[in-house]
Parts: sequence; structure tokens; C-alpha cells
Amino acid sequence: MQTTSLNNAQLEILDMMSFVKSQEALADLKQAISNYFASELEKEMNRMWETGEMTEEKVENFRTIHERTPYK
Repeated sequence: MQTTSLNNAQLEILDMMSFVKSQEALADLKQAISNYFASELEKEMNRMWETGEMTEEKVENFRTIHERTPYK
């Protein structure tokens, strides 16, 4: 069986979990992590718009893109 080492971020999350004593606290922690990643995504999307990596044309192309894995 192959073992997987945890990185520093994963170890920090595990340490924080020792303070979670209720379902409400767990929900709050999950929401805080979700908010963090949503904020990071928003920053990256803003950067892409500002640099021209994201355009209205690309957004329109997403409307018709079909990248599902074909069934065999």
C-alpha cells in the first residue's frame, strides 16, 4: 500500500480541527475556507479580465463548449 505525506497546509487544517467541538463550529470553518477560495478566485478572474486573458468572446465560447468524456 502506498502512503501519502501531508503537506504543511493539510497539517495546519488538521491542527485547527482539534478546536472544532460542534457541528456549528465545523460549518463555520468550512464556510471560512469556502469564502477564502471564492475570494482568491475572484481576484484571479479580475486579473484575467484586466490582462485580457479573459474576454467576452471567451465567455461566449463557454456557452457552447462540450467537453464531456465520451461514453464507450
